[in-house]
Amino acid sequence: MNAINGAVTTLFDLALKPLELLGRELALILVSGVFGILALIVFKHISSQRGIKAAKDKIKGHMIAIRIYQDDLVVVVQSVGRVLARNAQYLGLNFGPFVPLAVPFVFVAAQMVTRYGFAPLPVVAPADVANVLPGGGTLIRVELAKGHEAAAVGLQLSLPEGVRAVSPLVRVPARGLAFQEVVATAAGVHELEFRLADGTRETKTLVAGDARAAMMQPERVRSFWLAMLWPAEAKFASDSPFTLIRLEYPESELGWLPGGPTGILIVFVLASMAFGFAMLKPLGVQI
Repeated sequence: MNAINGAVTTLFDLALKPLELLGRELALILVSGVFGILALIVFKHISSQRGIKAAKDKIKGHMIAIRIYQDDLVVVVQSVGRVLARNAQYLGLNFGPFVPLAVPFVFVAAQMVTRYGFAPLPVVAPADVANVLPGGGTLIRVELAKGHEAAAVGLQLSLPEGVRAVSPLVRVPARGLAFQEVVATAAGVHELEFRLADGTRETKTLVAGDARAAMMQPERVRSFWLAMLWPAEAKFASDSPFTLIRLEYPESELGWLPGGPTGILIVFVLASMAFGFAMLKPLGVQI
């Protein structure tokens, strides 16, 4: 998964670099639109276009029969049953091809969310760190895998220059958890290092200050499937005692578009659908 995410990230880096000269909002819309059109072309070739058209025509025919023979209860009941059956067929012909399209959808959506869905952590002046109240920093959560819970006792967190702890490192070995609250005191891309007593080391990226400094993701994970959602950092090895390291980023503000991961997903889906529907007739696609 790391290799796939790396290749997709490189591709998007190349594609988005010129588009972002127009603004991140337009870059997001254009990439979403291109994906919608490409998905439509793929759908055309992997779906039964004749079957979809035939199902739609038969549904129309049965609806006309209901209209014409509305006083004949037997014909109406039979036609309603046939409409329902053809609708089921129509939905099946459309749904089947959309299943394989879900995979590229997830990869593209993940790129959009990690690039545009989050804002970096705010920077706190070093002189003000002592005034940060509990809950005023960023909470880091560490989860260890089943069977490694007790290793939380020896967990150590090394913070780089530009990141300061505002709480002690709290360990919960019975559940394999650890927590610490930190603040950023300098802008940039910082690497937090987590060490266990057996020498295992893992890192988590923390971005602060510059809204366009880097792709951002709140979680680094071990799961193969969850790694599809978070392409900005490599997933943990399958035998790593770490299963999750998480920190909370603020939601982004994207000008005249809704921000945050939910807003980015809404824009992505709506833009891809709008471009796709606009190209239905030009591309001669039945859907």
